[in-house]
Amino acid sequence: MKSPLKALALAATLLAVGASSAQAQDVVRLGNLKFAHYGAVSYIKEIAPKCGIKVEERIFPKGLDVMQAIIAGELDVGTTASEAAISGRAGGAPIYVVAGFAKGGARLVAGKDSGIKSVKDLKGKKVGVTRGGIQEVLLMAELQKAGLKASDIAVTYLAYADLNSALLGKNIDAMMNSEPQSSQAINKGFGVEMLKPYDTPIGEPVRTMVMTEKFYNEKRPLAEKFMKCFVQATKTFIDDKATAEKYVREVVFKGQITHDDFEDAIENSPYSYDITPQHIQITTDTMVATGVGKMAKPPVAKDWVKTDLLDAAKKSLGVK
Repeated sequence: MKSPLKALALAATLLAVGASSAQAQDVVRLGNLKFAHYGAVSYIKEIAPKCGIKVEERIFPKGLDVMQAIIAGELDVGTTASEAAISGRAGGAPIYVVAGFAKGGARLVAGKDSGIKSVKDLKGKKVGVTRGGIQEVLLMAELQKAGLKASDIAVTYLAYADLNSALLGKNIDAMMNSEPQSSQAINKGFGVEMLKPYDTPIGEPVRTMVMTEKFYNEKRPLAEKFMKCFVQATKTFIDDKATAEKYVREVVFKGQITHDDFEDAIENSPYSYDITPQHIQITTDTMVATGVGKMAKPPVAKDWVKTDLLDAAKKSLGVK
């Protein structure tokens, strides 16, 4: 028979192990990008303790990197533009699209003295874009709409931040860039807006939040808590612009963007919650038509866009 002291020690050990296990279960591993319109997602980790969870955020250079981390089993939730999610799913990433956290977020910007006035004027010009981003899909869709092909321009692939430097240095004639980079180029005077590329079948591109199938299916209570936290963070940023600006400018960008940069960026990429299978399907079809992504088997949106967690979270919090 065990002594009372040994029994107590064993009970304490089991309690500690149980508490440690429960605490581990409450951690959500989040992959995110550094853009103004991704700020509400970053804010989730700030309010996570009130939601009964802990969020560990990792920042990646682009959406395809988030997909690679998901495939490697390093993340539970990721945020990216829709094209990276679509390419990721086509490439075997075990993910579901569960929400849309921002709309828009792209501009076609010409160099100040380039003389470029329309998409047709891009013929024979050097045009910068980030490979694999939704901006590439939109650029190709705009070229197609104007009767041009990718081979009619000299495409220069650069990271989002490097596109501005290239335009400033006149190493490219125009760029399709994200926010706040495109707003910065305009506000600093070396770029001129040609258009916001929302007149293609895609319309305003919706940024996607994805969850791994395992997290969605096997950690349902935690997934529900996270989604409620996402809705609360997003509602805060939509309702309280001062909080949104302070957090994005001071915490996310460490003072690197101005008030005007932030305002212009969010005007062109407002925070949101929703996404539909129809939007993802149209984006998929446009990627196929323009050759972006080169998917052997494009995924069918209705099979992997699941908004039930979002709908339940919005309903429970009284958010329309």
